[in-house]
Amino acid sequence: MDKVRIIECPRDAMQSLPDFIPTDIKVDYINRLLQVGFDTIDFGSFVSPKAIPQLKDTAEVVERLDLSGTDTKLLSIVANTRGAKEACTFDQISYLGYPHSISSTFLKRNINSDTAGSLQRVDEMMELCAKSGKELVVYISMGFGNPYGDPWSVDIVEEAADDLYRRGVRIIPLSDTTGVSTVEGIKGCFSRLVQKYTDIDFGFHLHTTQQEWHGQISTAYKNGCRRFDTVMLGLGGCPMADEHDLTGNMKTVDFKEFCEERDIDTGMKLDAFDVAYTTSLQVFRNYIT
Repeated sequence: MDKVRIIECPRDAMQSLPDFIPTDIKVDYINRLLQVGFDTIDFGSFVSPKAIPQLKDTAEVVERLDLSGTDTKLLSIVANTRGAKEACTFDQISYLGYPHSISSTFLKRNINSDTAGSLQRVDEMMELCAKSGKELVVYISMGFGNPYGDPWSVDIVEEAADDLYRRGVRIIPLSDTTGVSTVEGIKGCFSRLVQKYTDIDFGFHLHTTQQEWHGQISTAYKNGCRRFDTVMLGLGGCPMADEHDLTGNMKTVDFKEFCEERDIDTGMKLDAFDVAYTTSLQVFRNYIT
């Protein structure tokens, strides 16, 4: 039986909401997710509370999570070296996630940087991770197309992967932040990169629609991707990306059914999944359409 790794992203759902989810509710929900058997939980972010006020309690949340009896790891998003230093003080966190991009426009809007400055941050974060025993996950945002008019091609994505590989990065999710990917672009990227870099764990962070997700996920899987980011109810998007309408995340329940139909091992415990899913309906009941 083939196996995939699911990175569940409650952080992505919560950061786009108009309201602050109380800390007690966050902790209870993430603790339930920790029992499901996901590879990793993308649980919070160490960024400016002015930029993402919904996650201003990340430091408190991580201290209250129950990691006993679970093999699931924690990932926190950081946008700069300051945030990385703070995240590195928490032993509970295994991965730091950093949103690099091949789009200069996205970098400016999302992390107020350019390509050279972003890669310098990668170097600094790699050093911090080495000292603290953590691993840096670097997303290539706008990995399948660009809504801003910036140049995009599979060659450009490959060049970005080359830059990160030389810096020692070995986990690189390709991210479609605004829902512009096509099956052709997905096939082009994964077929080339997975074959070229056998020691890189390429992932798929997909913002999509109910009409398009199946073909996109199927194409990524057929072309060697085995790491997938999902969100239980598909809520969320990048609130810093741009003025475009936010596109929903890949729904965990849909991806679960996709894997079950193909006898793909997800590592999930079904009873715990049902509990977490029911809890998500309660937590996000005001935002489900």
